[in-house]
Amino acid sequence: MTVVRAQIDIDAPPEAVYEVMLDPERLHEWVTIHRKVNRTDSGTPRKGYEMDQTLCLRHANFKVHWTLTQADRPHAATWEGKGPAGSYARTAYRLVAKGEGTHFEYENEFKAPGGFLGAAASRVVVGGVPEREAKASLQQLKALLER
Repeated sequence: MTVVRAQIDIDAPPEAVYEVMLDPERLHEWVTIHRKVNRTDSGTPRKGYEMDQTLCLRHANFKVHWTLTQADRPHAATWEGKGPAGSYARTAYRLVAKGEGTHFEYENEFKAPGGFLGAAASRVVVGGVPEREAKASLQQLKALLER
């Protein structure tokens, strides 16, 4: 299992950060590997909400079926996803009020298909890309919310 962690301070209240980070229609504004939302449940994201998304790493598009397994507005949210060939991902967001702003903590766990060999191949193929993309995404979220 590969784990990526990143954090950032944003000059916006947790409620505003939570609103943007969970809005499928705004993912293109800040998630660097996002390509498109293929399908979502109707209504506001809530526990059990599902979304199909196309992402891109190293010029390869892939689809993930996400389920929102935690929605604790405005403190935390967790998506669990199933990708190609039995891959699995969990993306967790934690928001902590910090003065007038928000301390944002991001964690992504990814399990490649193919057991030990698949995990080893995944580390070689993607290298440090997920960490760089996570940090770039958080910088874009910060810029978006601090405009």
